[in-house]
Amino acid sequence: MNRSLAGLTVVVTRPVRQALHFTRMLRDRGAATVSFPMLEIEPVTLDAAACRALAPDAYDWVIYTSANAVEFSLSLLGRPARAQVAAIGRATARALAAAGVEVRVVPGSGADSEGLLACPEFVEPRGQRILIVKGVGGRDALRSGLASRGALVGTAEVYRRTRPEPSAETLGELDRARGPGTVVVAVTSVEVLDSLLANAPATRFGWLRDVPLLVPGERVAAAAREREWRGPLVVARSAEDDAMIEALESRSPDAGRIAPA
Repeated sequence: MNRSLAGLTVVVTRPVRQALHFTRMLRDRGAATVSFPMLEIEPVTLDAAACRALAPDAYDWVIYTSANAVEFSLSLLGRPARAQVAAIGRATARALAAAGVEVRVVPGSGADSEGLLACPEFVEPRGQRILIVKGVGGRDALRSGLASRGALVGTAEVYRRTRPEPSAETLGELDRARGPGTVVVAVTSVEVLDSLLANAPATRFGWLRDVPLLVPGERVAAAAREREWRGPLVVARSAEDDAMIEALESRSPDAGRIAPA
């Protein structure tokens, strides 16, 4: 049995359902986990006219930005039959494959807009109609990057993220995470980090800012530094489960050891 993460407690901040696979991987490697979800995912309602305008086969390419985008769009907008399909990251590609949708392009490395924009298919997309399926808000790098290269870009926002208010029980679980051993907090975006800082106030959880923070890439790491996270940063290649686990396994074994409460 792989016990590479034995003695580690990981605070998992993903929405509960989206965290199931990551949590299972952590436990299979001997880590303890604390669920502290900092976002909730809700569907967006679109009227009939919007659904017609955003029909996948009205475009040359459909880009799905997350497994959530896949889940909520297929029932809302239907599946592409003629349009070519790209996925940001392997988890998104797996969700599409599970739904029977063939994926033409997945970035060879990373799971972000920059990785997809580097793919040969999107280096010169001038004149192509491209639909980006995403959540409400978030980064604009993919849309602006494609538009600057001459693509005709539409966006379908099919879900929204909201900040939950942690229950007393959830806050108590986070309190109990502090103890002998090593604690690591895992976040997957700047939005999740901001929600964590808002919902775990320094007056009660000051110790939390001193433990290692597992982040997907230098952009989120830079945001953590700007927000004065004091603990060491463990930087993964991407927010993909495998990449986050790999980064944890390669961390310094003594990083983040704190005294009992």
